[in-house]
Amino acid sequence: MKYLASLFLIFIPALLAAQQVITIQTKAEKETGIGFSSLSIKNKKTSTTIYRTTDSSGKTIVKLDPGNYEIAATAVGYESLNKTISIPFADSLISLNMKAGSKILDNIVVTARKPLLKQEDDKTIVDPEPIAQGTTNAYEVMERIPGVFMDQDGNIFLNSTSPSAIWINGREQRMSAADVATILKSLPPNAIDRIEIVRTPSARYDASGGGGIVNVILKKNVKIGLTGSVNAGFNQGTYGNQFSGFNINNSNGKNSLSLNVNISARNSFEDLETFRNVGKDSLISQNSRTIFPGKSFYTGFVYTTEIHPKWELSSDSRVSVNNSKNNNFTFSGFPLSASTFRINQTDVQNNGQNLNINQGVNLKHKMDSSGSEWTNDLSYSFANNTNDQSILNQIGNPVSFKQSINGDFINKSHFLAWQSNLIKKYPNKFTLETGVKTSNLWFNNSSTYFILQNNQQLLDKRRSNTYAYAENIHSAYLQGAKTFGKLILKSGLRLENTNMHGEQSFPSDTSFTIRRTDLFPYVYLSRELMKIAGYELRAYLVYRRTISRPSFGNLNPAVRIIDPFVYETGNPSLRPQFTQNMEANISVDERPIFAVGINQTKDIFSQVIYPSDSNRNIVLRTFDNLGRNKETYFRLIGAIPPGKKYFFVIGVQYNHNLYNGQYENAPINFNRGSWTGFTYHNLKITKTTNLSLNGFMRWKGQLQFYELGNFGQLNLTLSQQLFKRKLTISGGISDLFYTNQNSFFLKQGTLTANGFRKADTRRGSITLRYNFGIRKKEEKNMFDVMQSD
Repeated sequence: MKYLASLFLIFIPALLAAQQVITIQTKAEKETGIGFSSLSIKNKKTSTTIYRTTDSSGKTIVKLDPGNYEIAATAVGYESLNKTISIPFADSLISLNMKAGSKILDNIVVTARKPLLKQEDDKTIVDPEPIAQGTTNAYEVMERIPGVFMDQDGNIFLNSTSPSAIWINGREQRMSAADVATILKSLPPNAIDRIEIVRTPSARYDASGGGGIVNVILKKNVKIGLTGSVNAGFNQGTYGNQFSGFNINNSNGKNSLSLNVNISARNSFEDLETFRNVGKDSLISQNSRTIFPGKSFYTGFVYTTEIHPKWELSSDSRVSVNNSKNNNFTFSGFPLSASTFRINQTDVQNNGQNLNINQGVNLKHKMDSSGSEWTNDLSYSFANNTNDQSILNQIGNPVSFKQSINGDFINKSHFLAWQSNLIKKYPNKFTLETGVKTSNLWFNNSSTYFILQNNQQLLDKRRSNTYAYAENIHSAYLQGAKTFGKLILKSGLRLENTNMHGEQSFPSDTSFTIRRTDLFPYVYLSRELMKIAGYELRAYLVYRRTISRPSFGNLNPAVRIIDPFVYETGNPSLRPQFTQNMEANISVDERPIFAVGINQTKDIFSQVIYPSDSNRNIVLRTFDNLGRNKETYFRLIGAIPPGKKYFFVIGVQYNHNLYNGQYENAPINFNRGSWTGFTYHNLKITKTTNLSLNGFMRWKGQLQFYELGNFGQLNLTLSQQLFKRKLTISGGISDLFYTNQNSFFLKQGTLTANGFRKADTRRGSITLRYNFGIRKKEEKNMFDVMQSD
């Protein structure tokens, strides 16, 4: 804590003369805002220049020192505007009135590129466009984000041992990591506008973001006229993935719509080798290969209309359908005695269907020109998962035995959420935020299994179960932000009331009910330190208390048999875990460069393994509250900003975890540090040819109590634009040296295990994208913004 206290001192020095908050708006003749116009703002005294792009209403907010500036504004269909302005010693609004162009704009190129990573208030904004080249779906895009780590089960980790929550378009996705991964795999890569990484969410966000929030924002139509693109691509490893789709956008300024359709087929494998000690001289060895073929269909439709100059209504509809197969073959061997060895072969085949329907409606009221607004958002999600499973166990030596099991399960969930948020900005640099939210989840599961014996089907009560689960979380928050010179202070408090009820009706009644109310404080400090060559050096300090609630799968006590030696069950007595996070970080010109922080977690629940009381060869995998965990981390990022032929981002993160708790009625202490390096490079070979390289490396990795060996991945992509940059062809290789495979070691109490895991990660890829458009007469040509559509 000493070094965090030292970093805090950077906020204490006397405040110097403050920059002024300037709102700049580009307008047309009819006083309508000109959306997405480009601005260059040059300080006449220092000759430094900053670049901005206005939002859909033609506005952007910048902080400027008092003095004289030259502003150049350009927009499609309008004449360029150059103007000298004087910034007073007060916040102000500057209007730039632009005239419609008398002729078609021709070949205007904005050379400023969007940064790959950008620090915006308390979140990091990722531009996915350069990463998306050479990928076939949004899941692969997430895997390539610098500083983001994904495990084999689809969980996303930022800087904590707890996985991050995944949101889409600002709405939480209340489903398992595997289901979220399925949705991301059905999304085309070019459907993403940006990715927001919120490592320490403010009081406006749900308190369940202990591991942070990753918010995937999908593209909306922002260009006047009819535009779109057609996409197709594939990648090939041992198995192949293919996708094709299109999107169409149409806008007349007040009304806009976007339609996105994508179909894909995918396949991959995973090999797992495990050795587990079950006694002094007994060792169970298992070798398994799982193949994951699947097909998916995705469509998304967004409609936005301006029902009043200050009121905007939007509808967001998404449907994804996934058919998947999971074929697992496991070969196991274990000793029965000093002279007898048993061989076991298990063949598991799953045929699954997944349907996800998401509907959201958002109503926004723009209260004034300073940015005050009131938003109401209503969303509903329905998920239906069905799976047919067949299990064939063959046991040989000393007695030959064969067992056939067939079953099916159905999961249905309904999620309904409503939230209302008010942001009010006052003239004295004070912003007030407040809101309420209710989220409601209803989940039903039915699993029925039969054992084929003597040509008769007998109900398998060990595997069969039926249960229902309901969760209702109601919350309210109040948050305020105030600027004191160069210091920004934001503080908030969130109240959440949790009601959870689960009821298993078969094979036995194991009901549980949880009711609790909790408070979650949040504090945020930001201060400009200095300017270096015209770039602002700014420091941040953030604190937040969060909660991680066990899911219905963690709580359900029904036994699920993974294979003949591994069973899985929930723990209805599992308590929620609470985390206190404090992080200090520094950015240069809104680009993060350094961060250090501490996560302190109480009642941490982790996946644990216990030996079966009846058979030492069988282990039970479940969740338990093990005690406390203290995680210390730091992150360092360096970069050459985009804008010239070559730019890069390179970084390193260190995590150290210390567990103290109880396991098998004995003290457990776990102490381990791990390093992760990540990088992204882009070389503009010609005006239309780009070469990019990205990857990561992890040393002494950790996944809960699993100690991982060294592993990493390097990806190479070459893209070429043709036909006046309308056609883009990309080719590349993922996991170039096939290094994304790792060994693992586990020691929990009396159990020890080690093994090796690899998957179908090395792949060659080719993708094509063709952009088309029909514009208004004066807008037939558009700005060519590098690294964006």
